[in-house]
Amino acid sequence: MSDGILKRKENTLYFHNKDGKRPIPISKIYSIYAYGSLSFSSQAVHLLAKEGVPIHFFNYYGFYDGSFYPRETLLSGDLLVKQVENYLNHDKRMVIAGKLVEGAARNMEKVLSYYKIENGIDGILNDLDSCNEITELMNVEGRIRSHYYDKMDLILPEGFKMEGRSRKPPENMVNALISFGNSLIYSTVLSEIYNTQMNPTISYLHEPSERRYSLALDLSEIFKPILVDRLIFYLVNKNMLREKDFEQDLNYCLLNDQGRKTFIKEYDERLKKTIKHRELNRKVSYRRLIRLESYKLIKHLLGTKEYKPFVMWW
Repeated sequence: MSDGILKRKENTLYFHNKDGKRPIPISKIYSIYAYGSLSFSSQAVHLLAKEGVPIHFFNYYGFYDGSFYPRETLLSGDLLVKQVENYLNHDKRMVIAGKLVEGAARNMEKVLSYYKIENGIDGILNDLDSCNEITELMNVEGRIRSHYYDKMDLILPEGFKMEGRSRKPPENMVNALISFGNSLIYSTVLSEIYNTQMNPTISYLHEPSERRYSLALDLSEIFKPILVDRLIFYLVNKNMLREKDFEQDLNYCLLNDQGRKTFIKEYDERLKKTIKHRELNRKVSYRRLIRLESYKLIKHLLGTKEYKPFVMWW
């Protein structure tokens, strides 16, 4: 969160800032999220690259800027060919994209059901059957999410109503939280994809782009309701985030430093939280669920097992 310099001495990184020097053993680092102004030596980068540790950079407002994505070591020519084939084949792409929309919608339903709120998501979801193009799938997904966001105001206390989605810039506190949380989940998913053999630039629901890892956008849709939205409800309804944790102007609203620290701390704790996995019959963390989702997609691409998106059961 603070400004500083990342340096290397042997196999240990040191973070230097105004408060002094702090050692960070490389074995303790999974990924780095840089919200402050971070400088680093080339030797530090060499070590991070060698150990496969990505750095995700966020701007002053907490929005995702880009990533240092280490050279991929888990390469598979066969999987790359299958990824491209499933993108180029219209019918195959439609199947995967439809599953992603369905998974996201089912998890939105679960969130609303947890708060005992009736919703019409299932009715909108039925329109997937008549979709013949990706744009039509995206339209259904957009209608579902708009309906879902309307229902969120029934969960949020006075003063924290969404009153419609606004993005660039967020116009109120809940929109600021959603934008901030979505940036976090995108970079988290990207870290998990890096640890598989998939190429993060080949996607199915979102169009691939030269300047983004669009597969991370695809898989993020599944986990936004679980890891971002439920966390927002928890933080707001428990008064862990208040108006003093935001910077507000006429045209925008953003989390301040203290607000970001609170959100990131609780988000990190949620990633570590474990659940009993129904199929594996053992406890896995929420972070591990994201990696498992990537593996499920790999099996689908290789023709081993049909992809079924993760839907929470609690």
